[in-house]
Amino acid sequence: MKRRVVVTGVGLVTPLGTGVKKSWQNICAGVSGIDLITRFDTSDYAVKIAAEVRDFQPDDFFEKKVAKHLDLFVQYGLAAAHMAVQDSGFEVTEQNCERVGVITGCGMGGLPTIEKYHGVSLERGPKKITPFFIPMVIPNMPSGHISMAIKSKGPNLTLTTACAAGTHSVGEAYRHIKYGLCDMVVSGGTEAVICGLGVGGFSAMKALSARNDDPQQASRPFDKDRDGFVMSEGAGMLVLEDYDHAVARGAKIYAEVCGYGLTSDAYHIAAPPEDGEGGMRAMKMALADAGMAPEEFDYINAHGTSTPLNDKCETQAIKAVFQEHAKKLAISSTKSMTGHMLGAAGGIEAVFTALAVHDQIAPPTINLENPSPECDLDYVPKVAREMEIRAAISNSFGFGGTNASVAMKRCNP
Repeated sequence: MKRRVVVTGVGLVTPLGTGVKKSWQNICAGVSGIDLITRFDTSDYAVKIAAEVRDFQPDDFFEKKVAKHLDLFVQYGLAAAHMAVQDSGFEVTEQNCERVGVITGCGMGGLPTIEKYHGVSLERGPKKITPFFIPMVIPNMPSGHISMAIKSKGPNLTLTTACAAGTHSVGEAYRHIKYGLCDMVVSGGTEAVICGLGVGGFSAMKALSARNDDPQQASRPFDKDRDGFVMSEGAGMLVLEDYDHAVARGAKIYAEVCGYGLTSDAYHIAAPPEDGEGGMRAMKMALADAGMAPEEFDYINAHGTSTPLNDKCETQAIKAVFQEHAKKLAISSTKSMTGHMLGAAGGIEAVFTALAVHDQIAPPTINLENPSPECDLDYVPKVAREMEIRAAISNSFGFGGTNASVAMKRCNP
């Protein structure tokens, strides 16, 4: 028997603030978290902007000696998970711990630590590499540390599917509960690769915006003057739970996760096909899994990276799935404010989607001054919109041609 799955807890670390309240308020207010990079000297870099997390205090979540041995992406993921579990009110016990899982997503792992200790090994020799180096950088460390922190003994998985990793993680957590493998799963994504290699690498691909003189206007999804995405960092985690279990303990429910789709473009390592066919099939799969018609959806949190090709292809994919109803959808890219958090994006945007359904608010797409001719849908320009949101989709598409869509709806008894 298939079970219903609901969101009972959320946690966020973003450039718009650590904590759900701060981040969500700034998202709804159309605030940008993008500015000049402070993490390293950008004098020799063509790109000098990013969306850094500025207010994160590790001491709020773990002891200093613990933080010292954790790469930033692990710290962010662990902190967001702590917030989500606390928000849910779910208590992991000896009796239920084997029914509790952790599934997280990450795109690149501890790249800043790799960069740092490569330099150390060259300058001072391999004996100066810390014994904590490997545990600091491997991508599954957030899920491992979260599992240890909450004492969960169920599935402990990490998905590394580039920019779709967070959404895949939420989708796989949903499946684990839906098919009876778990009663609760902490899921989402985390990433922190604002460093010389990260920015330099994406810049070499010509993927990043170079609007250095106007950082807060740089991420402009669906606008005709968009010139690339803006690198970002952070973490978004959700507690997904069996509906009956959540109701029995009187849990607060944000939204019901009702559908999941995942596909491959089988086309190119870094570009979607011109017609967005892979993303289209992922959305169709999510709708079919939910058993819902296109007309029942009101909002899409788009992948919306602010790159010329992605925004055009995603628009075409939405039109192909929703047909005439596409014109009635409210669509927004919260990356216009947060920048692109790579493997963390899907987790953070799943949180935003759950909050949009719960609060009945569609976040805005800021910086949409002159819509691109091929991007002709309703992208909720500039100002958030209070509206009825019966159901919503969150999209994530990644390098390697990997696509994921998660559907959520208002939870009714």
